[in-house]
Amino acid sequence: MTKYGSFPGTRPRRLRTSPVMRRMVAETRLHPADFILPAFVREGVSEPVPIAAMPGVVQHTRDSLKKAAAEAVEAGISGIMLFGVPEEAKKDAQGTVGTDPDGILQVALRDVRAEVGDDLLVMSDLCLDEFTDHGHCGVLDAEGRVDNDATLERYAEMAQVQADAGAHVVGPSGMMDGQIGVIRDALDQIGREDVAILAYTVKYSSAFFGPFREAVASSLKGDRKTYQQDPANWRESLRELELDLAEGADMVMVKPAGPYLDILARVADSVDVPVAAYQISGEYSMVEAAAERGWIDRDQAILEALTGIKRAGARNILTYWATEVAQKLR
Repeated sequence: MTKYGSFPGTRPRRLRTSPVMRRMVAETRLHPADFILPAFVREGVSEPVPIAAMPGVVQHTRDSLKKAAAEAVEAGISGIMLFGVPEEAKKDAQGTVGTDPDGILQVALRDVRAEVGDDLLVMSDLCLDEFTDHGHCGVLDAEGRVDNDATLERYAEMAQVQADAGAHVVGPSGMMDGQIGVIRDALDQIGREDVAILAYTVKYSSAFFGPFREAVASSLKGDRKTYQQDPANWRESLRELELDLAEGADMVMVKPAGPYLDILARVADSVDVPVAAYQISGEYSMVEAAAERGWIDRDQAILEALTGIKRAGARNILTYWATEVAQKLR
């Protein structure tokens, strides 16, 4: 042995020596087509309304939403997921405006579909929480509990009006038992077999939803622990996955993304349908707040977080940075 024999012959650092080398050997790559932009449209406003808890995100007017959709097409992202924010006076216990063909979400779907046609997947949040005066994702029984089966009837109506308004994809997010099967039947009954279902299969009752409640002007009192999943559990995620696939889900989602990468990886390893993850409001706001204070490098943190979500198995990522990151990648 020479006096140099103790030095390593295998040096992983050789593959990290330059940006070009690191790019060539990267195992995970982000692409504009990975992204879906969640967007809020508010009834009765003449200018976009900034969301204080989500710096850089707004409640759109109908016109500014159309502009955002056009920018999304130009950036090359795959879809836009729409959330409607009705006037407060129009909310009621049944979430009636959610199934009104002239409700804000249905109007916005028609607007965006007219603007982008088939160049962008127009997706709609299929849930009652934005439209109910109690803020829950379903209708309530006489004791104030969310009535699962009565809610399914409302979801069936929502699916049909959203499809008629132009949605390519509906995203049932309420976590009611049996929702995928009921929605699939409702769509098929009106001849909309072409409308896909992105199932919110795994949706945890998470503190990271906090800023979202401002974004949709939520009227919620209390919590959603009786229908969203317990953060302590993972096996029930696979049970929900099995049920949603059996009921006809075309794609499945894990939400939130960052705190549940282990769940995302388990789901992605278990299925042969596309898997999405939703990087939710709290994940977004934490990065923006820390960056504003100079505590982290904003752009690097965003890319790192998104790369981690994709590395864990997400084919598509819903993120409020979708258009911005896609523009930079292009």
